Amino acid sequence: MREVAVIGVGMTKWGELWEKSLRTIFVESSLLALDDAGVDKIDSMYVGSMSSGIFVGQEHIASMLADYLGQAPVPSTRVETACASGGLALRLGFMEVASGMSDVVLVGGVEKMTDVNGHEATYALGTAADQEYEGYHGITFPGLYALIARAHMEKYRTTREQLAMVAVKNHRNGAKNPLAQFPFEVTVDAVLNSVMVADPLRILDCSPITDGAAALILCPVEMARKMKKPVVKITGTGHATDTIALNHRKDITWLEATFQAAKQAYAMANKKPEDIDFLEVHDCFTIAEICVIEALGLVEKGKGGKAYEDEITSLEGKIPVNTSGGLKSKGHPVGATGAAQVIEIVKQLRGEAGERQLKNPKVGLAQNMGGSGGSAVVHIFEKE
Repeated sequence: MREVAVIGVGMTKWGELWEKSLRTIFVESSLLALDDAGVDKIDSMYVGSMSSGIFVGQEHIASMLADYLGQAPVPSTRVETACASGGLALRLGFMEVASGMSDVVLVGGVEKMTDVNGHEATYALGTAADQEYEGYHGITFPGLYALIARAHMEKYRTTREQLAMVAVKNHRNGAKNPLAQFPFEVTVDAVLNSVMVADPLRILDCSPITDGAAALILCPVEMARKMKKPVVKITGTGHATDTIALNHRKDITWLEATFQAAKQAYAMANKKPEDIDFLEVHDCFTIAEICVIEALGLVEKGKGGKAYEDEITSLEGKIPVNTSGGLKSKGHPVGATGAAQVIEIVKQLRGEAGERQLKNPKVGLAQNMGGSGGSAVVHIFEKE
């Protein structure tokens, strides 16, 4: 199996992009990635997208995006596993390069979520939950994560203030990211007094509805060296699933799919949690980030909330989490999130993260999650 490098990244500013179409934002980000990589031709492409049919009425986007990018007739595949679609697209692209089937592969993600009203967007996102056992009874994704939050608070004495600290930290980081949808800081008081969405979660605990795309270019490490590109290697990858419905899990505060995917990635990369210098994780809600760092083995089970009180996940902390601002501040165009997480990892490892740049990071981890944790993808990256 060949070693695989990320040699190009591309992303434009996320937000409510009324004047642009789904194909436009994908092509813009992909052209930036191609330019960054110094290539103009690819062998194949994988595109993560969760619900383009509901959001913009367009299916069969694999063909359309290859065409508008000027890359047809290359093989192009759309990948869907809810909000982890972008992460799984990366895994498939990695496998294609590692196997030797292709040398240059474009991996991307895209979602255009603001072309529908709030009710329709809520419905689209809700399709990632169990429709018979959850959706039919009226629960939404904020409601599902509110159940997780309440259970975590009752079981581990996690506080409402600790949840708010996740949002405060991510907005502090996002304020340093010019591509973020909401690049401004918030306070604990602001989070605690924002509009209630699903008790105990308030609007500032929730990631936004976002239009956006992100793209990566992969190739064999040997090719990257010959091209004299900065080499960021994908040294570990893991993918796992769990029950889609919360009521079928033994413990709704534990993200088993994330734990299992991380176990695979750590083993493949020959790493342990303490070897990771920084992370981009799936903070669709503040409670999600707390549960994720526990499942990844960064803190003891049940101690996630305390980690934010102790500020170990800040830019200056022992293990910085979501230096980009995360889904909370950067935005969450669901199919594109997994690819955008990798862009932050690559920028940090290259030393190109601007104001939020960490001091000489060497190993990064990206965790992308679908639905309420029914699927998860974890990748580990190292600079050469």
